[in-house]
Amino acid sequence: MRLKSFLLPTALALALSGAPAAALAAPTDARPTDTVDLDVLFVSAHPDDEAGSLATLGQWKEKHGAKAGVVTITRGEGGGNAVGLEEGPPLGIIREREERTAIGRAGVENLYNLDRVDFWYTASAPLSEQIWGHDDTLAQIVRVIRQTRPEIVMTMNPSPAPGNHGNHQQAARFAAEAFHAAADPAAFPEQLTQEGLKPFRAAKFLRTGGTGSSATGAQCASSFVPTVPTDQVFGVWEGTPSADGRTWAEIEVDARRDYVTQGWAGTAAAPTDPAKIRCDFYTLVDSRVPYDPADTSPEAILRGSVLPATAGGLPQGTELYLTADRFDLAPGETVEVTAHVRAPHNRALTAPRVSLRLPQGWTATGSGALPGAVPAGTERTVAFTVTVPAGADTNEQHLVGASLTTGQGAGRTDRAVRVVADVRGTLEPLPEVGLFRTWAGDSGYPQLDTLIKPVLTVGSGKSRTVRVDLRNHGEAPQGGTVTLGLPAGFTADAATKSYAELAPGATGAVTFTVANSDATLPTANEGGDGGDYGITITTTSAAGSTVETGALEIVPTSEVPHAGHDHAVDGVASPGEYPGEELDLSRIWEGQATTPQDASATGRVAWTEDALKVFVQVTDDVLGKKVVPQDCKRQRRTDSVEIIVDPKGNSTDTSTVFKAGIFPVTDDPAGGDPPCWQRDADNRQGPGATTAPGMTVVSKVTAPYAGYTIEASIPFAVLPDAVDPARMGFNVLVYDSDTQDLTSQSRLGWSTFTGVRADPYRYGLVTLPGYTPAQRQPSAPVFPDTAARSVHSPQTIAQSAVDGVAPAAVARLPEQALRLTGQGQVAGGVQVTVLADRAGTAYLHAWDGARSLGERSVQLSPGAPVTVLVPVTGGTADGLLAVFEAGGAALARHVPLT
Repeated sequence: MRLKSFLLPTALALALSGAPAAALAAPTDARPTDTVDLDVLFVSAHPDDEAGSLATLGQWKEKHGAKAGVVTITRGEGGGNAVGLEEGPPLGIIREREERTAIGRAGVENLYNLDRVDFWYTASAPLSEQIWGHDDTLAQIVRVIRQTRPEIVMTMNPSPAPGNHGNHQQAARFAAEAFHAAADPAAFPEQLTQEGLKPFRAAKFLRTGGTGSSATGAQCASSFVPTVPTDQVFGVWEGTPSADGRTWAEIEVDARRDYVTQGWAGTAAAPTDPAKIRCDFYTLVDSRVPYDPADTSPEAILRGSVLPATAGGLPQGTELYLTADRFDLAPGETVEVTAHVRAPHNRALTAPRVSLRLPQGWTATGSGALPGAVPAGTERTVAFTVTVPAGADTNEQHLVGASLTTGQGAGRTDRAVRVVADVRGTLEPLPEVGLFRTWAGDSGYPQLDTLIKPVLTVGSGKSRTVRVDLRNHGEAPQGGTVTLGLPAGFTADAATKSYAELAPGATGAVTFTVANSDATLPTANEGGDGGDYGITITTTSAAGSTVETGALEIVPTSEVPHAGHDHAVDGVASPGEYPGEELDLSRIWEGQATTPQDASATGRVAWTEDALKVFVQVTDDVLGKKVVPQDCKRQRRTDSVEIIVDPKGNSTDTSTVFKAGIFPVTDDPAGGDPPCWQRDADNRQGPGATTAPGMTVVSKVTAPYAGYTIEASIPFAVLPDAVDPARMGFNVLVYDSDTQDLTSQSRLGWSTFTGVRADPYRYGLVTLPGYTPAQRQPSAPVFPDTAARSVHSPQTIAQSAVDGVAPAAVARLPEQALRLTGQGQVAGGVQVTVLADRAGTAYLHAWDGARSLGERSVQLSPGAPVTVLVPVTGGTADGLLAVFEAGGAALARHVPLT
């Protein structure tokens, strides 16, 4: 398909990626009178996050003209690079080019990079928020929404589900907050008073994916069964043919292959059998407009917002939604439910009446009649008092529905509430889960709590405290008991414990000591149900009892002895060097299953007074691509070993952890193909010699190749904190690649769960009997702080010059802030006179309609014209791109050469 000029690779990206340039039309010189008007906005963290939705966005554009845009908070410069040595900002520019090309296949032309740093793979949303900055990043997204006015906002899963990238979580939380904030005149009021923007009420907010099951094939949308019955999940089949005859599944695969730096060039072909083609699923999180949950058509999400409702529905632009005074309700209680009705801006709603749809046995009072017509563009409300039956089952979510009838049509909406016992007992949350629950409740999305299964970890053969959190949701004081139901192989200090009387609304807790009494139970993801050993929590009060569920996960444990007296770091585990047990490192935590010959590993650990000693023996049938020494980073791309130490076994994210990635061999024949190592996604990242002084590594690779051994000595002094010899977090992960494209196929290790490399609570636990740590203060984390910037991206500048959204979605300067005159070709490049009405910096790019052929930056003073020569190499420029930055705002311009 034809790509717009905004999708072009820059000269830098071309040079780095080796991709050919395309001859595409240059952006127009005419400035827009307004910014672009979008229908759909996808909010993501990195280039490629939107890849799984391109079949949907492409169908909507082709069939219904729905114009989509993408917000990408970072350019992904912290990710891997399967095709070159670039990293940091140069990689970010390449990845932006990949994203523009990929989304262009779905007809998406507008990409908004926010210039936040992509620091590393983390499972922590709070860490992502800390590094990106909450208010400034949220303001950028709100500004994009207010400028582009999308009816639909889409994003990813905001929850800390196992393996869910913390950047994805936080991007989704920003999107959720922005959905509300963009409509609120009190949120970022300077955007209204100083920038001339207006509040904007997007119609729907959805997350990608759906929790449940579905068949593949053309009926995938109608066959979806949600795990939580109150979830409203919509599907769009990827098997629909496009205008060029290919299915949208095939187009989406082609788009994925554009992400060559991420190793996606070899993405498998889409199924050709329609019965095997899947749906893209989306879960409705919030809606201001009526919708039909029974609509399984590909355009169901668009109806009532981008598209009119079906025949007999309410006029497009009508709002209908419910609010409730709380989410959790006890049996017999009442809740105030308010129906909000807003007429379209261009017509009134006559004879409006709201009726409720309630679960069986529930009752409501309230007439539902609104007084008179609802004038155009105004909102009216009607309140109901809903009563939950005294005998209602607890621990269940229900939908309270509303139907609106008017002289112009009818529509419906729903809101989820949860029935809980008078006193509810729940398993204590992990720190990240607790923060998510608080965020979800404060942000108006308490129903998202169902995305997280409550789990805690316990060491194999060890014990831990297990706290049950209590809340009295009833209207009278309550006391009672909590009973912990444990599976075989676990014991508690008591089966049942009492709790003191709790006043209405009060909270409390009961704490048990739980032991894994059978140390032979399988650990990590081999234990229980996918690693989970289910437990029950039965809470009783005078009002009755209720049962909640949770799980315990067993992490492996070991005792690490002092190293033998003849210990030497030589790549060989001689008898007596490692007196402790051998660790099984052959379990899969992600990727393809392996045989012992294909990939398997064992490990041993010991300590001396000054260092931790680790020995790993890997059996492997094929050596993956060897990296050159300059590319000693991102070990997960090829055959390598990752050693992880959490000094006190209590980290919530990897910023307080030590992680060493070790390649057993490099592509350096002149140097003897030595191993290399570096620190990655931890307390201090970078080359091993710099970030882990004194660490030594010896590798021995078999010939003919059948695997390798790695022996490492890690000084305790380079760890982020002093070790707790009674509880040190530890893990070894092994990456196996059988290809030459810098992609690993299997990931093995000791403590193995999905996404475990970023989840310290799931690392194994070891003790170091006899070791006495030196007293010291913990090391402050060092975070990457350099991101690719929009002022250095001609692609971004070219787009901004046309669509009116300032580069990096900062405030837009007025047109008179920058004047470009006298632009033309001269010997050596393009000459232009630049004049600004305020102090700032101008970034200039000679532009041939497809590439930047050269760039210059110049400091400007108000009212002082400067004539600048922009050098040109490798072509003939026909235009000039410019972006002017001043006072945190920016303006992009494009002018043709005269």
